[in-house]
Amino acid sequence: MEKKSDARLWTRDFTIITIGSAISMFGNSLANFGMSLMVLDYTQSTLLYAIYIVLYTCPQLISPIISGAILDRFSRKKMIYILDFISAGIFTMMGTALMLGFFNYVLFAAVSFLLGVIESVYFVAYESLYPLLVSEGNFQKAYSVASFLETVSAFMVPVSAVVYKLIGIGPIMFLDALSFLIAAIFETQIKQEEKYVDKQKESIAGENLSYSKRMLSDIKDGFSYLSKERGLLAIAVYFFFSNLAGGAMNVMCLPYYKSTFENGEFLYIIVYGMSFVGRAIGGMLHYRIKLPVKYKFSIALFVYIFLGLVDGTYMFMPIRLAMTCCFFSGMGGITSYTIRISSTQNYVPDEMKGRFNGVFLILATAGALIAELIAGLLSEIMDARFVVLIFNLIAVTSAIVIIGGNRKKVAKIYNTDN
Repeated sequence: MEKKSDARLWTRDFTIITIGSAISMFGNSLANFGMSLMVLDYTQSTLLYAIYIVLYTCPQLISPIISGAILDRFSRKKMIYILDFISAGIFTMMGTALMLGFFNYVLFAAVSFLLGVIESVYFVAYESLYPLLVSEGNFQKAYSVASFLETVSAFMVPVSAVVYKLIGIGPIMFLDALSFLIAAIFETQIKQEEKYVDKQKESIAGENLSYSKRMLSDIKDGFSYLSKERGLLAIAVYFFFSNLAGGAMNVMCLPYYKSTFENGEFLYIIVYGMSFVGRAIGGMLHYRIKLPVKYKFSIALFVYIFLGLVDGTYMFMPIRLAMTCCFFSGMGGITSYTIRISSTQNYVPDEMKGRFNGVFLILATAGALIAELIAGLLSEIMDARFVVLIFNLIAVTSAIVIIGGNRKKVAKIYNTDN
């Protein structure tokens, strides 16, 4: 029988983190798509576009595990708002340069790398702090809210395309800078005590290790923890393969539609945008209806297979059918995310969340990065649709073998009332 929680979800701190992250997500969605269009327009090359994306992804192979170890001993809250203040400054400088008519591919690729570092550290800090702000029994609701806001923010993509066409990328950069500034100000008001910091300090009391050796020891502890938790390991490894498919789609879909159809970027927004409609509706459903605990694993496995099949084939379909498939893919995606994130963050101890999230992000990022590199190269010799199909079939196979093959251990994590 499922537990009933009387705890209130919308506490002061949860409301603050939700409003702050919503503002920054809306601004970031506006800027990211505009920057992608800018790079494609200036370079006219899918390969250079892929390199640009890869440079953003690269830092996420190293910085998460380092930051994860650090953030299990230091304030995640402070790291979040400091990074948002820094991002506001970077986008202000980018906006100024672009408004003055300055564009240099190498320089902007370097900025993309820096933003990738910031994004990866921020992700680990945010994912590790967020569960501490959620009251007991409300994890599914909380993560459905987070995912809903992330999904709704994607509707800024068509706005970005229109603004980019009308007045260029510069003003978009300033809007993004403003959104990060407002988010940072909100985040400074979070009052949650980070008790795990004191717990970790007590655990190393009397140790005579240098900072670098302590960090390396923490990183080793993160991998050791994951290796002992076989269910978590299976989930993390599966998402490495799942992100192979995601990485291929990152670098193939927009260039394919842009080069194949007149006003292809808008057609891409319409087709791919239906997945965000599906995610938004799915998020609202997850907020109001709890998934049956004993079926969470089975639902997740079905969704993993379904997503791979749909995402691998919709580019071959007529536009209306592709839109329909993307809609259901979006509903499946939010279901996958809600089950995975609420279950793992509820399962992992507070003092290990930073390291677990760091290791998880490294594996997921490695999958995306490998696929982005390979897909970018294959784009020179293969139809983009077949590249995407191949990577998605790999994801389907991994879901069956890795998640299905570790049913008992993964179900122990997924089939919980959170």
